[in-house]
Amino acid sequence: MTLAEAPGAPVHRGRGLRWFLLTATTLLVAVFIGLGLWQVQRLSWKEALLARIARHQATAPVSAPGRDAWPQINRDADEYRRVQLRGTFDHSRETLVQASTVYGTGHWVLTPLRTEAGEWVLVNRGFVPPELRQRTSRAPQEPTGPITVQGLLRITEPTGSALQRNAPAEGRWYSRDVAAIASTRGLPPAEVAPYFVDAVPAPGASEDERPRAGLTVLQFSNNHLSYALTWFAMAACLAVAFGVLWRKGLMSPNPHPAARAPLSATDAA
Repeated sequence: MTLAEAPGAPVHRGRGLRWFLLTATTLLVAVFIGLGLWQVQRLSWKEALLARIARHQATAPVSAPGRDAWPQINRDADEYRRVQLRGTFDHSRETLVQASTVYGTGHWVLTPLRTEAGEWVLVNRGFVPPELRQRTSRAPQEPTGPITVQGLLRITEPTGSALQRNAPAEGRWYSRDVAAIASTRGLPPAEVAPYFVDAVPAPGASEDERPRAGLTVLQFSNNHLSYALTWFAMAACLAVAFGVLWRKGLMSPNPHPAARAPLSATDAA
């Protein structure tokens, strides 16, 4: 190795490390900003959801949309609308969907209701704990004959939950997938509404009645603004800290003056 080459190797290694740290910092700042922007989008979605719920809860129940209105059903305009319908339950075709509520884990009881117009609507009659999973344990409380049901219009939940997919052939349901449930229960697709209804308790209903209706979650936490500010603050702090170190020369791509000084003849000796 020549005298000119000796000091060069650590300088090049130092430059490589500094540029690596600059690149890594830039990527982290970009990631933090991206996460902050995502939380801003979530904030907008959550505020729209809460506004929609408040708007629909302030109105009187209307007739559940009939067949002519089914193609226009959508989440933004219709979810959580207060509706009512009249018909007869077919309890022999009920479906149990896994549920987690303030009363613990158990199942939603979804029962098809044949309306007076000849249409089928899946009605979530409410929650039952595991010990009431068998229909025979609830048969004495099953409503028979024509009945008026009030509830909240809900949009179908296809495929399954975030972590578990529905297994119709095995009778395991993790979401309220209207089309799949209707198909499994032998309901004619053209006659089944593309939504389901979360029933609310009937006037005068006992708190001991099972299934327990009226457990639809209508209040949601909204911390997205604080999350967004946190991510933006982390991005700013990281950028400022790196900028300070860079200006002080601790991460400058230029080698320290002492590292660039040529060797004297005495030093070379």
